[in-house]
Amino acid sequence: MLMVVLAVGLTAFGSGCGDGGDSGAEADGTEPLGIGNEVTVPIAAAMVTTVDPGEEPRSLLRPSYYNGTIQAVTLRTDHRIQQQIDSQQVRDFSSPALTIPMTATTDSGGVELTLGSVTTPDPALSEALTAADGTHAGFEMSELGGITALRLAPAPDTSNSARAALEQAFYQAVYRSVTFPDEPVGVGAVWRVQQTVGGGVDLDQVTTATLVARDGGRLSIRLDVTQTPKSNIWDLPNEAGTLDIEDYAMQGSGDITVDLGLPLPIAGSISIGGHQVYRDPRTSTVLRQAIETNVSWGG
Repeated sequence: MLMVVLAVGLTAFGSGCGDGGDSGAEADGTEPLGIGNEVTVPIAAAMVTTVDPGEEPRSLLRPSYYNGTIQAVTLRTDHRIQQQIDSQQVRDFSSPALTIPMTATTDSGGVELTLGSVTTPDPALSEALTAADGTHAGFEMSELGGITALRLAPAPDTSNSARAALEQAFYQAVYRSVTFPDEPVGVGAVWRVQQTVGGGVDLDQVTTATLVARDGGRLSIRLDVTQTPKSNIWDLPNEAGTLDIEDYAMQGSGDITVDLGLPLPIAGSISIGGHQVYRDPRTSTVLRQAIETNVSWGG
């Protein structure tokens, strides 16, 4: 039972999705957040600090799309996790990769998303996702382009496994997004975005963004990401006890292309990976994980 609890809880923790946000959530009887109806999840505020304003000319970076702007975009996610307890055999708790075509429409409240046919190489999940066509989602946005809330409204016949997989994919996308600085910047500018990623243990995520190039409203941005636990103890889900965090190293990087006239990135990918080591203080059981998460945007 300990292995199941650790596998389920730590997969969610490792992906930065929060409890219930991974495709293995049904293993211990928990349900995905979106079951039954639409759910809105607030996203922790991002604090932005300008490190270097960059070259002249400088200007404010602000989304400039109008209500009713429509964008077709495809989100792809892949979350891999290898886990070992003591000297037992390494087990694979990876989530199936997803390809999510969607249509984004802007309105006064943010961005409304209508999902197309979601695909995955996993046969069982692929079959479950056939009922998810027409699922709606949404992002509430700040004036600096940051995502402040995630909404998800699965189609009525969507199964629990499909709902959970979609939730995890969107959480990954949310925490790989970028918020603009609140002052004029130019090419070469560097700014730091600090945000808490909620879960069993809150993570301090720091994203360093570099404006590599600009062509009108089209921006090429380099992202470097690190995650650090705010505590050295993790409370396991379902009151299953605690774990000591003995080692935690998660970092990654990527490049995205943003059009200020459109609500979502038009291209790019970000990969974050590392290793984590936990110890059960009651039994001295040691759990090791190797994790890699990939998020990409494209046409």
